[in-house]
Amino acid sequence: VSLVAVRAFHGGPLVGGALQELRQYVPDGETRVAAIFRKDRPIIPEGDTVIEAEDEVFFLAAAKDIRSVMREMRRMDKPVERVMIAGGGNIGKRLAKALEKDYQVKIIEYDKRASERLAADLHHALVLHGDATDEDLLESENVAEMDMFCALTNDDENNIMSALLAKRMGARKVIALINRSAYVDLVQSGSIDIAISPAQVTIGSLLAHVRRGDVAAVHSLRRGAAEALELVVHGDAGSSNVVGRKVADIRLPKGATIGAIVRGLPAAESRDWGSDEEKKKTKDAAPGRDAQVLIAHHDTVIEAEDHVVVFVINKKLIHQVEKLFQVGVGFL
Repeated sequence: VSLVAVRAFHGGPLVGGALQELRQYVPDGETRVAAIFRKDRPIIPEGDTVIEAEDEVFFLAAAKDIRSVMREMRRMDKPVERVMIAGGGNIGKRLAKALEKDYQVKIIEYDKRASERLAADLHHALVLHGDATDEDLLESENVAEMDMFCALTNDDENNIMSALLAKRMGARKVIALINRSAYVDLVQSGSIDIAISPAQVTIGSLLAHVRRGDVAAVHSLRRGAAEALELVVHGDAGSSNVVGRKVADIRLPKGATIGAIVRGLPAAESRDWGSDEEKKKTKDAAPGRDAQVLIAHHDTVIEAEDHVVVFVINKKLIHQVEKLFQVGVGFL
């Protein structure tokens, strides 16, 4: 199962439409909106929920379908042609190398020797020696015409400032690499479209060890404000609050939703399945050969040993969700 976060933009086909109409935009793969954040406030997605511009929308789909879902999402957006990268370090260089054949790429590097090495290694990208927070430099290099600005230096403050400046000067979308989670919280609701925090990648595996019950994986959303949990269902209809019940009949606390079910996964095969929020970066985990991914609907029935993906928009609800999935004392 894969999780993708996108931000709805003004004029986009998602804006103004109800969630129940989403199917027409993604005909090649079943997907579900697991959570919506509007102006930093969580919204429980319902069929008649209308998406507004600047909403942060979390989509869930089977790993095998995620490419088609992403393809449709990109088709809804304006195509990216021009990319400017701030920072010629390892990440910036690799990104420029991957993009330079198919896109118009400019990369800014502050260190003169490093910029000279970049110029030698890159064959199509334009390498610029300078400061990415220099307004005059950005203006002279037409940052306002950029479809994407990526701030990928080793300095959080530099990345935040250059991304904010590029956005103010007209860049369509900006991405900032930010290592300190406290900084990510600060920019989450600002002008930066995507904030990538490498440290968040390993948090899911760490949290899984401290949660109650049989929790196979936990992933932080929006830097820990919300979470997605993968819970393994045990017991039977008599000892469990969820086995044999339809999704609509499960008494989840308000603010928690069941997004997907993986059925037929071997007991030892509990893997990470998702990704951290609006950075648009996914980390897929294919289920076992005979496993089946079910996007949850109101009439989907939960079976024993199912792996259930639950989204919690408020971390205070996690204990209630875990308790709901625990097996009764009499079950052996």
